Amino acid sequence: HALPTLQKRFVTAYAAFRIADYAKNSLVELGAGTQWVQVDLEAAHEIYAVLFWHFHEGKRVYFDIIVQASDDPEFKTGVTTLYNNDIDNSSGLGVGQDKEYIENNKGRLLDTKGAKARYVRFYSNGSTADENNHYVEVEVWGRPVK
Repeated sequence: HALPTLQKRFVTAYAAFRIADYAKNSLVELGAGTQWVQVDLEAAHEIYAVLFWHFHEGKRVYFDIIVQASDDPEFKTGVTTLYNNDIDNSSGLGVGQDKEYIENNKGRLLDTKGAKARYVRFYSNGSTADENNHYVEVEVWGRPVK
């Protein structure tokens, strides 16, 4: 997978990764099919919340949204699923129990219940608007593991 360049900034126990540039209406478009972006926190963190935006200028539902955390950059071992709305396992990462939702300007906030990981990966598989995948911003909130 080709990953977009992620800009990052750290403020106390918070890491924000704006995937697009800082222009108000920017977003990154990834191709059709299951695609992902990955955040490297550079060390293991106790993660309290994840917040992300796929799109915010119109109503659409994104499919197969899966958010996973791991200490393995390849996500082959020690993977914790934080959110999964893939009801038919079409992305091949397991059947999800979470509900689909309509994107809005507030993003999607996940309570990660203190999951511990260095990497967080965000998957999607198209939307009701088209088969492409979009990301505006992802945020990971936590603190370094002691």
